Amino acid sequence: MEDNYSRSTPDSIFSRNEAVGSGSRSFLANVFTYMFIALGITAVVAYLFAGNPEQYIAPILSNKLLFYAIMFAPLGFVLLMSFAFNRLSAPVLMALLLVYSAINGISFSFILLTYTATSVFGCFLTAALMFGVMAVMGYTTKQDLTSMGRIMMMGLIGIIIASIVNIFLGSNTMSYIISFIGVIVFTGLTAYDVQKLKRIGEGIDQDGNVIAGDVKKLAIMGALSLYLDFINLFLMLLRLFGRRN
Repeated sequence: MEDNYSRSTPDSIFSRNEAVGSGSRSFLANVFTYMFIALGITAVVAYLFAGNPEQYIAPILSNKLLFYAIMFAPLGFVLLMSFAFNRLSAPVLMALLLVYSAINGISFSFILLTYTATSVFGCFLTAALMFGVMAVMGYTTKQDLTSMGRIMMMGLIGIIIASIVNIFLGSNTMSYIISFIGVIVFTGLTAYDVQKLKRIGEGIDQDGNVIAGDVKKLAIMGALSLYLDFINLFLMLLRLFGRRN
């Protein structure tokens, strides 16, 4: 009996680890799928609006209420999805993510008109490469990134406060510093968020702590986190290196 136990234990551990890894990969695949869908919607809407400024942009600029609604609506969507997460169903969360990404696309259309196409493409490619490298690092590293994540979150709070202050100061130097720190913060948050999502996937499969109905909701919120990491990294790079028209 002891012999059989010693032979079966490694097999059971291997099977469990394989199942955990499979669950994590499946969960992250859903997260990145939702994220890429959201980014795709943002890109298409931004391109559509920027390509027809007289038809789409001019009416928005002529209506201050509509303009500010579009500028601040994304923040409202993020807060709604975060604080009402437990009360909202997965289809509603997904719908909010898609609408949010479309409204972001409208906001981004102003950016496409402000900066040259070459600098937008260059900063986007740089952001994509940096995001990809940090995502792989977050997924593969054995080091716990929780402490780094806390530091990055503190940096994010600092960026928000400094950005609000700079609205009144209008300092180009402070704007440059904020953007530089922002690149570091959102690069670090990418690795941290991917590792966190990987662990969520492992927890779902390994311990059964999350019921099946919540898995899609967690994947949607994970997609929102990575979407925010990417677009903010892109914006910070654009502020640093983008050339205006």
